[in-house]
Amino acid sequence: MSLTKLYLAPGKEHSLKRQHPWVFSGAIRKADGEPAEGDVVEVYSSKREFLGMGHYAPGSIAVRIFSFEQAEPDYTFWKGKVQKAYDYRQRLGLVDNPNTNVYRLVYAEGDGVPGLIVDFYKDTAVVQTHTVGMYGVREHVSKALQEIYGGRLRAVYDKSAESLPAKGPVQAQNGYLYGESEGGVVVTENGNQFFIDWETGQKTGFFIDQRENRDLLARYVKDKAVLNTFCYTGGFSVYALNAGATLVHSVDVSKRAIELTVKNGELSQAPEKHEAFAVDTFEFLKGKEDMYDVIVLDPPAFAKSQKVRHNALMGYKRLNAEAMKRIKPGGILFTFSCSQVVDKYLFNNTVMAAAIEAGRNIKIMHHLSQPADHPISIFHPEGEYLKGLVLFVE
Repeated sequence: MSLTKLYLAPGKEHSLKRQHPWVFSGAIRKADGEPAEGDVVEVYSSKREFLGMGHYAPGSIAVRIFSFEQAEPDYTFWKGKVQKAYDYRQRLGLVDNPNTNVYRLVYAEGDGVPGLIVDFYKDTAVVQTHTVGMYGVREHVSKALQEIYGGRLRAVYDKSAESLPAKGPVQAQNGYLYGESEGGVVVTENGNQFFIDWETGQKTGFFIDQRENRDLLARYVKDKAVLNTFCYTGGFSVYALNAGATLVHSVDVSKRAIELTVKNGELSQAPEKHEAFAVDTFEFLKGKEDMYDVIVLDPPAFAKSQKVRHNALMGYKRLNAEAMKRIKPGGILFTFSCSQVVDKYLFNNTVMAAAIEAGRNIKIMHHLSQPADHPISIFHPEGEYLKGLVLFVE
């Protein structure tokens, strides 16, 4: 097929030659046509060297490269991408693992498919596209999943309505691309059980990226009082309950999230030790001095753009300072940021500023990130969005 060719300004080809998958609009000097949002385009240097092909979109990132070689982006091509992602998860020991049947199968740039997320829940794949281009190949992705998983796959659910550009040419509706489900399933993660509702839950239904960090928490909570803030569906709470915590409090401003947290708490080994509160975290922390041995701070992204990064940092600082002031002496604080525009160095410095404000002596026990099924391409460091610290508060 004939594809629109985009030519870069002189000197703008270096990042693509290093296999960074983003082409910024300011790097493009001219085009031999007028591509529409979602079109596949080819990118060339000013000397007409082929550099890559990807999906076009108006905006700052004009092209997201999915191949640095010329190829026919047909079903065979996309199945190859999904197969490679599957093989990698199999290498990680996640595929057909009786102890963990929930994992991220496809992670955008980390798997060479910018704009595509696929999460696997027991026997259902949930697809979420973030670009119009990837939305256009969702049927190929669904078919590939059916062929790769065979009878182990019950359904493929498309949840792109919330993730596609609001003003784009596609008005997506969530729904099943293959099979059907009753809208939820109980999954197992490191032996812990959770009810997942991908149809009404945030993102694809569960924050899979905290799996290893939840497992780490379990090492520190036996016979301890635990507070899990911004708990969403209670991931850290369930691990704490199953690991022998004496008390677990879950807090989230969303009533729906608290309903799911309560449901998941009931699936734990000690539901009687759990209490959940639909309230703002800052409000909840008032008057809670010396009550908790372990506190989890896992807020949503305070900053989704550079414009609001400063305000986000102030939010992280305030949140961490409030928790540090209130945690018991000898307590352990798990603190996270999932804001992509706040890198780990900036996050660490913000937490340090909070420690200075709190006036507590604090040691770093662990540096945390996302698990291997959320792979970070060495050529695309922006793929590392989750960062965290485990702190010992004297």
